[in-house]
Amino acid sequence: MAQDLINPARVDFVTLRLFCAVAQTGSITKGAERCNLALSAASRRMSDFEAASKAVLMERTVHGIRLTPAGHVALQHAMRLFQGFELFSNELSEYSNGSKGHVRLWANMSALVEFLPSALESFLHLYPDTRVEVEEQLSGDIVRAVVEGLADVGIFVEGAPTHGLNVSDYRTDRLVVLCSKTHPLSEVDEIDFRSCLSYDFVGLNRGSSLLNTISSAAHDIGFPLRLRVQVRSFDAMSEMIASNLGIGVLPLGVCHRKLEPLGLKAIRLAEAWAERKLLIATSTTRALSASAALLVEHLSRMPESEAANGADAGEVQSDRTGPNPLHGIPGTDDP
Repeated sequence: MAQDLINPARVDFVTLRLFCAVAQTGSITKGAERCNLALSAASRRMSDFEAASKAVLMERTVHGIRLTPAGHVALQHAMRLFQGFELFSNELSEYSNGSKGHVRLWANMSALVEFLPSALESFLHLYPDTRVEVEEQLSGDIVRAVVEGLADVGIFVEGAPTHGLNVSDYRTDRLVVLCSKTHPLSEVDEIDFRSCLSYDFVGLNRGSSLLNTISSAAHDIGFPLRLRVQVRSFDAMSEMIASNLGIGVLPLGVCHRKLEPLGLKAIRLAEAWAERKLLIATSTTRALSASAALLVEHLSRMPESEAANGADAGEVQSDRTGPNPLHGIPGTDDP
């Protein structure tokens, strides 16, 4: 018996983009705004899309739109179709205007802030005809994107499943406890995480690898993690901590420039997990484009001291080039 397939004439890329936006925002209203559509037109498109798919894709609840199991499947395929078409369009336009390369790089927040700005600047200086499309995402989402072909290259924190990926070490970053200089912990230079759990925390939103790390550490110790405030960025975390809303755990490389301006103190964590490894990955089933291969080679070969944002690595390790934000903490004053 022949399968009853969806009629492609009833589904266009505007509808697919809208469906992705509704799924991501949990609201037809917000999805319509993101796609610059009237609410009535967006609602009609969603109804027509469900009718064409012959399945219930969304549940309407008091809290907004929630995808059904069929809706999750539809979302995965819609994202692949839409992003594939976008890539198709972008690459053709690049060839028509003389640009030759396009690489999709997904990275977590730590890599994006600490290491990638200077690394990408030097890469694009060497290969000016290449366009690098960078997205900040959570580590788990980065792995899935590389496996499914939505990203060419991914950089994420070690710990996420890596089946189906070619993986190599990229960088390491050091986690520190950040607090206000008026906080009781500001009197110490090194601390174990158990001692931190007596205080309120400022953390990132759910799903971040950093929040998962400190939550797991608190669980292993057997103490609750007192999350008082959760935000979406390291900048927001630093501002909240400076206002004495709690302490936080951040990579040193992303917060050390804020220590003096915001009156903050970085305290070395004694635990081994405070040294995190960042990985760089590509798919095992898809051949890299020439541009993507060049980018991976450049990122992998670039010395860590040069990859760190500006001259930050030198400032962290030695007070010969300026104040050491961890001065007095064992292991941070050595050149």
